[in-house]
Amino acid sequence: MGKENVYLNGRIIPADQAAISISDAGFLHGASCFTTMLAHNGVVFRLDRHLERLMDTVRLLSLRPDATPEALRGATYNLLSANELKEARLRITLTPGSMPIGRAGGAEEGPAPTTVVTASRLPEYPNSWYQQGISVTVTSFKQSRGDPTFGCKTGCYFTRVLARQEAAAKGAEEAIWYTAENYLAESCFCNVFLVLKGKVCTPPRDTPVLPGIVRAAVIELCGELKIDCDEETPLTVREMLAAEEIFLTSSTTGVRPVVHVERHPVGDEQPGQVTRIIMSAYKELVDKECS
Repeated sequence: MGKENVYLNGRIIPADQAAISISDAGFLHGASCFTTMLAHNGVVFRLDRHLERLMDTVRLLSLRPDATPEALRGATYNLLSANELKEARLRITLTPGSMPIGRAGGAEEGPAPTTVVTASRLPEYPNSWYQQGISVTVTSFKQSRGDPTFGCKTGCYFTRVLARQEAAAKGAEEAIWYTAENYLAESCFCNVFLVLKGKVCTPPRDTPVLPGIVRAAVIELCGELKIDCDEETPLTVREMLAAEEIFLTSSTTGVRPVVHVERHPVGDEQPGQVTRIIMSAYKELVDKECS
């Protein structure tokens, strides 16, 4: 692989030459949305679903980018080729572009929006994450049903970064979030699943939680595998502490078993049978769709 390139506003250029305006709304106010994707064998896993979710966020938050799904699809694959990558972590970021200093701007004002696509080599995640499982903490931060950014991937992720840093300081890989009403939501960058008496449970979309692409894939796999799955019933700390198994899902890290929540052991402190079945089925699914 040669020098890393990025896609910026219609052009593929060397990453060290890419720049955005200091008045870009994404930089100034976190007014941006993004999606992070996995490429396997040179194919982006469920790219169309990533783009659909991204455009839903654009409409919900009125971010006004000009990129179309077709243009983003082409940019993504052209960038993979330019960076000579088959196994990659990709990210698309959209912002409304520069804002006149001192003015809020409006839908009819301002220059062109900003579109950025990055593609880097997929990290070699530790085998221990999948074979022995990971530990998580519970953050004191809360998700609010009234905050429009929850349930969306936006540039307003600083509190999630802080929670992840707190978890790392305790030797954990992730932090679990609850709502102000004390319902289980998600982790900083992943969706959360519990296994309760053999049933796979995950917080409802309107908790709110991110409609994760892998979350949806796992729910589909449960149907195919004849595993009972509940994505409609709110979950509390009682269910989390009673869970025989817990696992997290995200686009780049896939399905990761959780064996400790703070000092609380999950099950027998090993990846459980249901989790292992889903991990294997998910790997097969990615191999199949990215053949």
